[in-house]
Amino acid sequence: MTVTVFGSVNADLTFPVPELPAPGHTVLGGAWRAVPGGKGANQAVAAARDGAPVRFIGAVGRDPMAAIALSALRNAGVDLSAVLETEAPTGAACICVDAEGRNQIAVSPGANALARAAQVPPLAPGTILLMQMETPPGEIAALIRRARGEGARPILNLAPAGPMEPEVLRALHLLITNEHEAAWLAARLGCAATAGALHAALGIAVAVTLGERGAEAATGSAQWRVEAIPARVADTTGAGDCWCGVLAAALSRGAPLDAAMRRAAAAASIAVSHPGAADSMPSAAETDALLK
Repeated sequence: MTVTVFGSVNADLTFPVPELPAPGHTVLGGAWRAVPGGKGANQAVAAARDGAPVRFIGAVGRDPMAAIALSALRNAGVDLSAVLETEAPTGAACICVDAEGRNQIAVSPGANALARAAQVPPLAPGTILLMQMETPPGEIAALIRRARGEGARPILNLAPAGPMEPEVLRALHLLITNEHEAAWLAARLGCAATAGALHAALGIAVAVTLGERGAEAATGSAQWRVEAIPARVADTTGAGDCWCGVLAAALSRGAPLDAAMRRAAAAASIAVSHPGAADSMPSAAETDALLK
C-alpha cells in the first residue's frame, strides 16, 4: 500500500557549534552544510527507505535551493510528480547543532505556504496519508476530511504544534505528538498530556513520543509503552520525523500499532547516530538488523 505524504520540503543549512547560541550571543562553529530537510520530506524519505512506495506532495520554488531540498526524496525513489513549482522561494531552515547533538532551529516556510490539498491525487481506500503542521492548516483540515471520505487513513503529526479544530482531529486515524506538543494540545482540550487522556478527549488513536524515554500510545482497545533503544547521539535533528515515517511505512504493510512503534523506535535510534535530517534516515535492512 502506498504512503502519501503531504507536507513541507526545505533546504537545511546546518551549523555545528560548540554550544547553542543564547539571545545576543554569536557562536563560531565548524563548516556548514546545505542538506535536504523539512518535516514532510524527512518523513517521506524515512518511509521510502523503510521499503514503502511513497508519493510526496508539496511545493518548492524555481531556485537553486529546490534541487537541494528534493535531492533526498529523489535518491529514495519517492514519486514527486505532484510537487508544485512556485515563484516563492524554496523553504529553508537554519539549524545549529551542539557537541551533544542538541539542536536549535529557525524555519522560513517559503513555498511550503503554497502547498494545496487539491494537488493530492485521489486516495485509494486504506492508503496511509501522513501530514505535519508546516503547510497551511486549512489545507491540512480539508485533506483530512477528504481522506476520510475516500476511505484513506489520515495521520497527523502535530508538529510544530498549531491550531486545528477538535472536530478535524476527531476525523484522524492516528494523531502523533511529542511530549511538548501533547502538553500544548492538552491545555486546549482541558485534559492531561498523556496518550490515554488525549485519546479519551478526542476518541481517536494517539501516540506520544517521549524522546529517550520511548513512546506511548492509546487506542479504543489498548494502551502501551514502547521503550527507546539506546544510541550514540550525533544529531537529534529529524529523529521524530524518522519515527513518524517508519511508523507510517510499517502501518501501510499491515503491522499493528505497537509493532510499528517498536520498528519506529529502532529506526530513530539509528537516525540520531548520524548527522543531518533526511540523510540520516536508515534503510529497512539497517532497522531489521537492529531489531534482531
